Amino acid sequence: MVSSFTIASLSVYALVVASAGLSRGRVFALFAAVLLGVHTAVSTALFPYVPEVLSIPIYAAQALTFLHFATLTRPRMRPWWHRALITYPALWFVSATFLAIPWALASAFGARPSLWWLPFVAAGLGLVESLWTRAELVDLVLDRRDAGPTLRRDERALTRSRRPKTAGASARPLRIVQITDPHLGPFMSARRLRAICERAVAAAPDLVLLTGDFFTMESSATPGLLAGALAPLRDLEGRVFACFGNHDHEAPTFVRQGLADVGARLLVDEAALVETPAGPVQLLGFDFIWRDRDVRLAEVCRRHPRIPGALRLALLHDPGAFRHVPEGQVDLALSGHTHGGHVGLLTFGIRWTVIGALSSVPDFGLWTRGRDRLYVHRGTGHYGYPLRLGVPAEESVMQIHWSGE
Repeated sequence: MVSSFTIASLSVYALVVASAGLSRGRVFALFAAVLLGVHTAVSTALFPYVPEVLSIPIYAAQALTFLHFATLTRPRMRPWWHRALITYPALWFVSATFLAIPWALASAFGARPSLWWLPFVAAGLGLVESLWTRAELVDLVLDRRDAGPTLRRDERALTRSRRPKTAGASARPLRIVQITDPHLGPFMSARRLRAICERAVAAAPDLVLLTGDFFTMESSATPGLLAGALAPLRDLEGRVFACFGNHDHEAPTFVRQGLADVGARLLVDEAALVETPAGPVQLLGFDFIWRDRDVRLAEVCRRHPRIPGALRLALLHDPGAFRHVPEGQVDLALSGHTHGGHVGLLTFGIRWTVIGALSSVPDFGLWTRGRDRLYVHRGTGHYGYPLRLGVPAEESVMQIHWSGE
């Protein structure tokens, strides 16, 4: 016998998908149909095993989940109370059901899913982790040794520690702050990003480098939002540079305007030379593209040759593209995009992530190829899978030690 929970869930599911198609078109309707379809299948499969005392909370969580996706048909940044009362419970529940797919499959084959509550507890921990960033001081030594032709993780030249309360002011290694993948939206309010930028300014960096993906579907149509969130960076005139990420091509006008309003220079297949207390730095900002990366990246490097005596840093949103950068063209590329692997065990000191396990894309940390280096930031925010889990967001000050030769 089909339960009332299943009937109600399927009915509302069909209503939300139909509404998505009418309001935002076929692509968004397909997105809602797939994501909510998996969620509905798993939640209805597990509901019979939920103790009766929890049935009302589960009904409420299911209702909030459908309500959240219904509100996405009219995208905009939501107030704090909406996020607290609707968005966070909904995304926690969706994340939990995706983690619970193995339990749902066991139920489908007639087995009683023991410990069915475990993915819901894990998602709760992920919800907490998604709301904070880990402050770190990263020391990176560019030793220029030849690490061989294969791109691989190699963090022997990198150390992480707790950020000191006050930044030193002596001439020393190049100090940079990288902000990447803030993804203004459910987990990154303008207020939260503004506070991150305030701390970046207080760290007195030589450069602030923004490596893309500023918006989500909730925020991409909100004029002035990005400029307000990045406003503290106005105090670092001439020291803030940016490149496009993949999501920035969904709202390029808003990204360009927001960066211009705070005095950040957007480098789209362009280069800039900056004099810093640590010596001259040549910045090469690559646009984000999907196709013919090898041809495009090589052409950009030819158009902007290396400047002798300058440290050459590349702003490259997607670390997967690093393989296509001609060898010897950059000293250090700074990337994001992967959100550090998004789901993994880094919180527990274990260097394992889902992205690292399922693909060859560099997920986090320092990677080497020949004398070139790639640093993959874990991301200031996140997007995509609803929560971070076991992979904390990063808010670091990087000190780059190099000889200047």
